[in-house]
Amino acid sequence: MLEKLIQQLAIAQPLDDEQVRLAVDRLADEKVPAELKAGFLAAFAHKGETPAEITAFARALRDKSIPPPLDAETRSREILDVVGTGGDRLGTINISTTAAILCAAAGVTVAKHGNRAVISQAGSADVLEALGIRIDLTPAEAARSLREHNFAFFFAPNYHPAFKNISPARKLCAERGQRTIFNLLGPLLNPAKPSAMLMGVPRPELCEPLAQVLKSLGVRRAMVVTGNVQSPKSKVQSHIDELSTLGENTIAEFYQERGFTVSTTMPEQFPLQSATLADLLGGDKTTNAKIVREILSGKERGPKRDAVLLNAAAALFVAGKTKSLAGGWDLAGDTIDNGRANAKLAELSYGKWCA
Repeated sequence: MLEKLIQQLAIAQPLDDEQVRLAVDRLADEKVPAELKAGFLAAFAHKGETPAEITAFARALRDKSIPPPLDAETRSREILDVVGTGGDRLGTINISTTAAILCAAAGVTVAKHGNRAVISQAGSADVLEALGIRIDLTPAEAARSLREHNFAFFFAPNYHPAFKNISPARKLCAERGQRTIFNLLGPLLNPAKPSAMLMGVPRPELCEPLAQVLKSLGVRRAMVVTGNVQSPKSKVQSHIDELSTLGENTIAEFYQERGFTVSTTMPEQFPLQSATLADLLGGDKTTNAKIVREILSGKERGPKRDAVLLNAAAALFVAGKTKSLAGGWDLAGDTIDNGRANAKLAELSYGKWCA
């Protein structure tokens, strides 16, 4: 089957939903050689995955995942994820993860899906672990945490057993410098199936197609964003998979009550402090956890706080908690300054509720 699909992809012919489902079945089959799987993933990337193909791929993998047992009341809420695909290779602090905890402290139900770092020094799982927040919750424990504490981390390997048999092929592709569809899929596979998402991607041209994918997957409210980052010395412009305080942002967004829009915007409406990329850089998980604590406790009041506030502002708006980005900025800042953010961090730490 994969050989036939590779031939089809070689002539730039797209895959239909059934072919994608069959391909995912083969990728998850331990009997299929990793070399053949890697060949398929490379051919797929070379052709270029369409939004319809990415949607079908995500659905097929979701069908193989382990769903958490969310009760009806939790499911009725607006459930938010704040997440990036990664891949910008900039080494910034864990902006999305910090913003996610901040949103939970502000009263939003946050289902954070993530993994350990692959390219960066500290992924979401790494920094949460260093903060003392459990990443190994069972599906039932995660559902309880989401219900009672407005936050749960869904550690990807615990919910996607099919990845075990796909990982060797992904590793082969990575060793060859070959991008695959899995560079995009992580944020699309949250087993809690969030209804609202702030999703960061590393290139502007990905914003609109991935927003289309989120809408097809049933997300009700979303922003897909890329931020510009320009080095004053080299004049080389790069992109961050977050909203940037350092330059123009590309945003594709949609809401139930409003249509689909794509725009570019500068964060000039916010009281940002002068900053460069160096002001946002982090380190290993211990270093980044320390920075998260300083931001959420109110001790850090510089550009790192600004970056978190901007992304939390967008996330709070996307979740319907505020009626504007400016309102989200104010609520995020107040949630830090009145101590609720620091209290939420303590509440989620080891032994506080799940012992």
